[in-house]
Amino acid sequence: MKISFENPDKVNGLLTLTVEEADYKDKVEKTLKDYRKKANIPGFRPGQVPMGMVKRQFGTSVKVDEINKILGEQIYKYVNDNNIKMLGEPLPSDKQTPVDMEAAAPYTFMFDIAVAPDFNVSLTGDDTIDYYTIDVDDALIDRQVDMFTSRSGHYDKAEEYQPNDMLKGDIRELDENGNTKEGGITVEGAVMMPEYIKVEDQKKLFEGAKLGDIITFNPKKAYPENDVEVSSLLKMKKEDVAELTSDFSFQIIEISRFVKAEVNQELFDQVYGKDTVKDEKEFREKISEGLKNQLASDSDYKFIVDVRKYLEDKVGALTYPDAMLKRIMLNNNKDKGQEFVDKNYDMSIKELTWHLIKEQLVAANEIKINDEDIMDTAKEAARAQFAQYGMNNIPEEYIENYATDMLKKKEYTDSLVDRSIDRKLTSVLKNVVKLNGKNISLDEFNKMMSE
Repeated sequence: MKISFENPDKVNGLLTLTVEEADYKDKVEKTLKDYRKKANIPGFRPGQVPMGMVKRQFGTSVKVDEINKILGEQIYKYVNDNNIKMLGEPLPSDKQTPVDMEAAAPYTFMFDIAVAPDFNVSLTGDDTIDYYTIDVDDALIDRQVDMFTSRSGHYDKAEEYQPNDMLKGDIRELDENGNTKEGGITVEGAVMMPEYIKVEDQKKLFEGAKLGDIITFNPKKAYPENDVEVSSLLKMKKEDVAELTSDFSFQIIEISRFVKAEVNQELFDQVYGKDTVKDEKEFREKISEGLKNQLASDSDYKFIVDVRKYLEDKVGALTYPDAMLKRIMLNNNKDKGQEFVDKNYDMSIKELTWHLIKEQLVAANEIKINDEDIMDTAKEAARAQFAQYGMNNIPEEYIENYATDMLKKKEYTDSLVDRSIDRKLTSVLKNVVKLNGKNISLDEFNKMMSE
């Protein structure tokens, strides 16, 4: 086989492969012999079909299949052997002329290849990157304590309504005279939280209400432009809400008031496990420790974001084979069409640039990940997910089982591999560059990240 590669502008490549008969002949004949052994053709015993008949019937298709295999193997072998940084998949070239597979070899095939731009980037101790340490102060710990006490709170029964109380009662539709409408809408045991009523004059109707009181209000006025809320409250179809104008009575049969949990041993055990924490001082210290670990991950994420921006600016605009990459993108998203390509191409190039930069950083710092690294990342993700719900005392075996389940799902594995690389890369680069340390509050940090 003859292979040649043209790459005049360094990013658009043309790979030409000339397939000779010797490249495929032996494998085609072996396949046809296997066909002959298995062929079931009327008038011939199995294995006795004339080879000429087998070749006439199957020869061309077998040859085409074998040549396609050879092309695939040789393209990737040539690319790897010659260290060509190919982007995406090779595509048949517009320069390709029709190939008559019925004719004798040789056959010539031409493929367009997108080649990554050639550039070099590195980080050293001469490069300075900001590193933000988020302060864990008493106010932040107080907020975490409040979250724990809220999550572990309960409802007590009350006699008189206060803001944020939950009301349970019977709702009845009223006629134009303010009487219960015959055949009107009735909902028994409906639940409401008047604090979430959007219109102030409707919300005020519930102020100071007591158990047994009957309040007259208008659901459509109380929740304007929110037919879903009205349909849920009145147990009716959303499409019927538009025609609703009636007032309704709400007779209060129960008032429930949320009470936060006390900061005591019961709460300590619930959050961190039995007897792990003995008093409020230890509780706050444990919270502080957890917040520091959690916020360190946020700081590391911001650091790698800043590294990316720093290096993208350092590298500058790169020249890509735009037309070829758009063809590849369209080929991979045939169902979405050219509009999708036009809309998303610039962002995909931005992500590709960072991918190429990161590849160089990973290689330069000899970063490798293994199954253990990926499992550690999955466990970190599992702990973070449980922590969102205030679950901080999950046994390690449950964390490991949850992480194992995540790794079985394809939609998680790629992101976990990327995250594992980022974790190692962040750890290494923090010791390579000069860190410009900055202390910042969580509110300031969140504001900065949202900008």
